[in-house]
Amino acid sequence: MRTCLRTSSLVALAAVGVLSAAGLSGCSTAEAPQQAANAQDIRRTADGKPDFTGVWAGPGFRHTGKETDSATVRLYTDAKMAPLKPEGKSLFYRAHSGNVRIDDPTAICLPNGLTRQIPSPYAQQWIQTADQLVILYEYMHFFRVVPFGAPNRTHAAGLEPTYMGDSIAWWDGDTLVIDTVSLNRWMLDAYHPDDGGSRWHSDRAHVVERIKLTDRVNASYDVTWKIFEFVCDDNDRCRGGNCTASDAQKTSTQ
Repeated sequence: MRTCLRTSSLVALAAVGVLSAAGLSGCSTAEAPQQAANAQDIRRTADGKPDFTGVWAGPGFRHTGKETDSATVRLYTDAKMAPLKPEGKSLFYRAHSGNVRIDDPTAICLPNGLTRQIPSPYAQQWIQTADQLVILYEYMHFFRVVPFGAPNRTHAAGLEPTYMGDSIAWWDGDTLVIDTVSLNRWMLDAYHPDDGGSRWHSDRAHVVERIKLTDRVNASYDVTWKIFEFVCDDNDRCRGGNCTASDAQKTSTQ
């Protein structure tokens, strides 16, 4: 039985301290009704956890309900991005340079990175054990090894940034949560406007995926992004090296 995922919308963070969400849903060769699953309806592992093991179509597929789906390069939705200050916009958007290594590194077979991998229109295989989840991507043959552990635990210290980052996972009831940091500064997606520019996230990007089976062959897939790490002007208490106490610090000393 073939299983696939379908996007309803994708959005991304584009401002300080604001998080946005993305939705994905799944389908089989025939469209299934999108509704919350009863606990007994979903596949489970021997230890009772939802079982995501299987071959899935990526969220870049537009599902037709037929044997063959249409693959489409998906972008993160501009309309649902938080507003950027001019300084942030200059970092987020890169103007066309005429150098393909800068304008689209994947065109010369450099890795596409996690944020561009997620909405890519290619199949992916998930292999779940009690200790870890392995995700194998058809596109560029990338993979992720994601260990399970305590919720909201910290990532290992001193990690070098990579194209796919450092991912850890835990369970929130029947929802699988994958938390990723330590990403290279890299292209956000396959965005290329008329002027040939591109969009980039920083090396402080933080990605949280929340996946939940809605029945035996479908899943909802929410993604939260934090693509920049800045200090808001309102909280900049060290401008010019002259630091003042924050409101919280003032309260704690009273």
